[in-house]
Order: sequence, then C-alpha cells, then structure tokens
Amino acid sequence: MTTAATTTTNETSQLMATDPSRNELIRDLRQLKEDCGTLSREQVLVILGQWFHPLHYFPTFLSRLISVAPQTEMQTYISRILWQELGEGEPQLAHEKIYISTILDGGFDKQQVAGAAPFDATAKLIEGYKTASMDYLPGLGFLYGTEVVDLPMVSTIGDLMRRCTGKKDLPWVNIHVNQEPHHVESSEETLKGSLTTTDRERVAENAAEMWRLWINFFRSVRQAILQ
Repeated sequence: MTTAATTTTNETSQLMATDPSRNELIRDLRQLKEDCGTLSREQVLVILGQWFHPLHYFPTFLSRLISVAPQTEMQTYISRILWQELGEGEPQLAHEKIYISTILDGGFDKQQVAGAAPFDATAKLIEGYKTASMDYLPGLGFLYGTEVVDLPMVSTIGDLMRRCTGKKDLPWVNIHVNQEPHHVESSEETLKGSLTTTDRERVAENAAEMWRLWINFFRSVRQAILQ
C-alpha cells in the first residue's frame, strides 16, 4: 500500500515537474530581475500592491480546499500549511501581517499596497484559485503548483525591493525561506492518496493552468512598470 501511494506521488509530481509552463514562469522571473535593475519606489509599489491580492486570498483558498478534500490525510497536510500561513497561533506572525510590517519598514504606505486595485491578470489569478478550491483535484494542482514556485516568486520581489530600499533584512522573505520546504513537503503529501491516472492528469493540468495565470500576472506587472 505504501509503495503504491509513493509511486502515485512520484508520477503526479513528475507530470508537473516537466510541464513547460513551470519553466516558462521561472524564466520570466529571472528575466524580470535582470531587466528591472533598480526600480523607483513607485514602480516597486505597483508590484507590492498586486502581490497583496493573492497573498491575502491564499488562506481562504486553503480553507476552502480543506472543506472539499475527501481524505483526512489531505486535510491534515493542507491545514499544516494554513497553520503556518496564519502565524502558527500567533496572529502577528501571519504572512499577511509580516508582509505589511515589512513594507512599512521599507517606507511604503500600507493603504497604497493593501488598497491597490487589481489588474485584470491579478483578478483572473484570484478567480482561478476560487474556482480550483471548489473541487479537490484542481485544488491540489493549484496547491502543489503554488508551493513549488512560491519561493522563486517571493525572492524575485524581495530582490527588487532590496535594490530600491537598501533594506537587506526582509522578514516576509525570511519566513518563506524558513517555511517553504515544509509547505512543499506538505503539498507533496496530499498527493499520496489513491489517485487514478485520470485524477493525476487533472491535478497536473490544473497546476499548469495556475502557472499560466502567474505568468500573465507577472507579465502584466512587468508591462506596468517597464512600459
């Protein structure tokens, strides 16, 4: 039983690891860092404001996914990610709280970030997460897809923020460095249930859809700050 479950996980992960959209997103992030150089505060503010929307919604996505996951094991591993996202019982350590305190320390205005209107690509990204969380297979695809690219995305934004502000220590980036390996591990554990070949394909297809939504997100941000 254990061997079969492990094989299922490896097969599902392999389907997603070789998806070209994932590699395209990573290339786009690398190119964004190379092309941006040192941005103005106004340009960085655009990035921070758009990022706030998926950051704010992610705990809701996880909660909705827990409610539709059919197995206790899946619910447990998803809740472990949610527990860390919300501060492990300490509200001030929730990712959103740390994000806001980090941008305030960088001299940015909270309302300009948390109150920024979403771009079309940002709204479509959030809608993608909402739709995926209505069914556990798409939700697992979005979850795993998010966790394996989250640190590169956060690191990219963190690098651009450091160049602009001169701040070297960014607690919001630090907590991702510390917790992301656990999130990836937990998302992988959710795939150890009894998934059929069709199930695995649906998970992988939705991970690919999520990466395409993130590609469009960062390209819309790029256009706004480098046009």
